[in-house]
Amino acid sequence: MNLSVMLSQLGSGFLVSVEIFAVTLLFSLPLGLLICFGRMSRFTIVRLLFSAYISIMRGTPLMLQLMVVYYGPYYLFRIKVPMSYRLIAVFIAFSINYAAYFAEIYRAGIESIPIGQYEAAHILGYNRVQTFFRIIFPQMVKRVIPPVTNEVITLVKDTSLAFAITVTEMFTKAKQIASSQASMVPFVVAAIFYYIFNLIVALAMNRSEKALNYYR
Repeated sequence: MNLSVMLSQLGSGFLVSVEIFAVTLLFSLPLGLLICFGRMSRFTIVRLLFSAYISIMRGTPLMLQLMVVYYGPYYLFRIKVPMSYRLIAVFIAFSINYAAYFAEIYRAGIESIPIGQYEAAHILGYNRVQTFFRIIFPQMVKRVIPPVTNEVITLVKDTSLAFAITVTEMFTKAKQIASSQASMVPFVVAAIFYYIFNLIVALAMNRSEKALNYYR
């Protein structure tokens, strides 16, 4: 297999990896904020439920969660799912997993805001919603960008776990090519793809952090 054919096949797998990455962020970032609100709720039952959710998501392997989401409908409810559900299962498992991590990052960011910010907002006549979205949220975003960046970089690499339910992303493609060609070259090329992808993500997040420097 020549290099151009290999790059073409790995490229198709790379697009699937990018799709998993993008959809996961699209859903997990806002979902994490909702979970954060539940985790910080004044109601004990709500707080305990969301704390348990976060504990389970962070305390069990993502690969196991993938399998539960994919095989669960059949083994639990005898619902036969179509082949196309594989990718949807990946989206669901990744989103609910990463939302739990983002929720804790958001909570740490919110709790790091000085109480004086809330008092000043109250004096200005802001209600709770206005206080959060006009005063607290912008400052929280600035503070959580570094840990969020770490999670986003981890997500790029975790997309390879989709192989567990036979979703053909880039790592799976590299394994297939390496097996058929008895060569390590596909793994080296895949590693370069992952590194460049992570480098772009890190640079983008670093630029975002610098853009929010006025919140110092």
